[in-house]
Amino acid sequence: MLKTTLKIDGMMCSMCEAHIQEVIRKSVPGAKKVSASHSKGEASFLSEEAPDAAALKAAIDATGYTCLGVESAPYEKKGLFGWR
Repeated sequence: MLKTTLKIDGMMCSMCEAHIQEVIRKSVPGAKKVSASHSKGEASFLSEEAPDAAALKAAIDATGYTCLGVESAPYEKKGLFGWR
């Protein structure tokens, strides 16, 4: 599993977060645990394969928000209460 984090400029409220989440789900069909935070200015999701960063950035930019960066890193699921 990979965790992809996007830095996004322009999100101001929870509706903005919903728009970003929708774009991610449409652009990355296998995306799981999609979340966005306007206060942090970022969105993240889990996927089996690395997403096409350029296509994802273009899809977000087309909605009126600005994607400042896309970063993917290996994700290891933690067990109950953080125990492995």
